[in-house]
Amino acid sequence: MAKKRKIGTELAKCEFFFVLLQKQNQLIMAKKKILFINQEITPYVPDTTLSVMGKALPQAMQEKGHEIRTFMPKWGNINERRGQLHEVIRLSGMNLIINDTDHPLIIKVASIQQARVQVYFIDNDDYFSRRQMDKDEMGNDYSDNGERAIFFARGVLETVKKLRWVPDIIHCQGWMTAAVPFYIKTAYQDEPSYTNTKVVTSLFAKSIKDDLGDNFKKSLEFRDAKAELLEAYKDNFDFEELAKLSIDYSDGIIKASPDVNDGLLKYAKDKNVPVLGYEEDFADGYEAFYDQICPSEE
Repeated sequence: MAKKRKIGTELAKCEFFFVLLQKQNQLIMAKKKILFINQEITPYVPDTTLSVMGKALPQAMQEKGHEIRTFMPKWGNINERRGQLHEVIRLSGMNLIINDTDHPLIIKVASIQQARVQVYFIDNDDYFSRRQMDKDEMGNDYSDNGERAIFFARGVLETVKKLRWVPDIIHCQGWMTAAVPFYIKTAYQDEPSYTNTKVVTSLFAKSIKDDLGDNFKKSLEFRDAKAELLEAYKDNFDFEELAKLSIDYSDGIIKASPDVNDGLLKYAKDKNVPVLGYEEDFADGYEAFYDQICPSEE
């Protein structure tokens, strides 16, 4: 009897450790690789709803155990010395062709020490380094805003490929990221880095005042991202048209501030795109939304 009890005890221990191992494996599998593409991140630019979330969201997801990468433009008024930015030579040196013109891509990196978040910066002398980012307006005075957004989107996606890192989710924040969902579902759909990637877009109230001109559609063309896919949109892309482009090619939409355009939220719902409402305490809700959009494998 003692021998049987001993065997029973050992079996119970084995079962306990097996269940514990299963739970640990499930926990590991539930963690995701999340690429955050941000228009603004504090403290590199002045505090706005967008820039504060640009820092807070990656930090929160990293603290929850997810693996993250974070990108933003290297706006001209970012003090590289104060921010301790330095160029990543192995990632720089690529040229992106937009409107038949070569544009050198420069990648820089820095760390937000208090948040323990590393930030990659997309830089180019013509598009970013010689431009300023105003606290209230993002490049509204520049006629090439459309090309800048395209350069930024493609620059991030090409750099992530070079990193040999495969994100489960790409989360876009700000109008500068509007081309990313379109490219992921067209030009980059067969790239190993993005084949199974889901795209989430946050909608903010902050917008651009001017449209992007009548050349934006042509400038967007790249591989399978053909101009004919854009026929349903206005020829002159404004802020709302950019948001609709993002919504049409995203797997989920988040109302990131209380004053988001209700028409855009209705547009997303009419397109049957999952929408997460505004949440002030966002971390748990966003994480659950990621699981809804990109369920963990069993």
